[in-house]
Amino acid sequence: MKHELQAIAMIGCGILLIGFCLLGIAGDWSGAGQWLIQASLLWGYVCRHAWKRLELNRASAEAPLYSALGWGNRLTILRGGLITLTAGFLFQNQDNALNVLLPAILYTLAAILDRLDGFVARRSKQVSLLGNELDITFDALGLVIAPLLAISLGKLHWSYLVLSMAYYVYQWGLHYRRRQGLPVYALPPNPLRRTLAGFQMGFVAVVLWPLLNPELTTIAGVAFMLPVLFGFVMDWWVVCGSIRPQAYSCVEILSERFFQPGLRALLALVLFLVLRDTGLAWLADMTDRVLVFGSLFGACLILLGFAGRLGALMLIMLLDWRYPGGASHVMSYVLIFTASWILLLGTGRFSLWQWGDEWIQRYDGA
Repeated sequence: MKHELQAIAMIGCGILLIGFCLLGIAGDWSGAGQWLIQASLLWGYVCRHAWKRLELNRASAEAPLYSALGWGNRLTILRGGLITLTAGFLFQNQDNALNVLLPAILYTLAAILDRLDGFVARRSKQVSLLGNELDITFDALGLVIAPLLAISLGKLHWSYLVLSMAYYVYQWGLHYRRRQGLPVYALPPNPLRRTLAGFQMGFVAVVLWPLLNPELTTIAGVAFMLPVLFGFVMDWWVVCGSIRPQAYSCVEILSERFFQPGLRALLALVLFLVLRDTGLAWLADMTDRVLVFGSLFGACLILLGFAGRLGALMLIMLLDWRYPGGASHVMSYVLIFTASWILLLGTGRFSLWQWGDEWIQRYDGA
């Protein structure tokens, strides 16, 4: 395994040199040099992190070591490599189209591999502790690099960095408790934790592309990060023993029965008020008709709980296209927050068809 990881590290160095030459030939050797230094430092971190944890390349703590990294771990390391290539574009000239388009492509590929590497590991029957460790580490790393790029492009509010640092603060807190001899209780499995992390990667990947309105993405970014921060707080209370693990079930029941249905009703009410205030003049233009009727259709899906996540996504896309004139900032914030949370959490009780929930929560290839 060590020889295999060394070969991967050397291949990565070769790719970095090729990238440096291509970027330099494209017209900016100083920018290419900065890209090479930044990406190389982070690639060194990725390889060192994997090297120090090779002993975890086993199915469980008692199982024997695998003889090879396996395709799942190789894809996870590739994902780490794509994140390092993305990091090279930090603090670069954003007027250069390459410095905007290339990191969007690279991080989108990394987000896609986040779903694919686990599938490959399970299908090849080589699920390992190493893969889980690298997966969590590279998720956290990507959610530092990509948001920094998005903030520099004006696509996210700087407060999103609170989420970027939450994982590292949480890990430091665990280390501090162990060093002080304080008890650290085990976290029970929670599928929502993985779901929310996947949504964050997908959201930031989309934000990096020059597609969405920055006004919408800055608000949606705050909405997307709040449930994850709440999850970190819950996890911290559990590992400290402040609350019992059964609290997860209580929160899940309250969300399913009251919070998520309440979000659906609130969204429908606010959208009705917005459309009422804009008046029938909106229906005079074909573009406005598409926006109004599309919003009503998405709201109906959400209110009925019939593929509500799809309806929430549709509504967010329509709000990005053009928000109805005359609506207050408070109304627009409520619409974006409620639609974002329904997309993340689902529609809850009294839903006709919770399309996509099973696919989102399942482990592909299991």
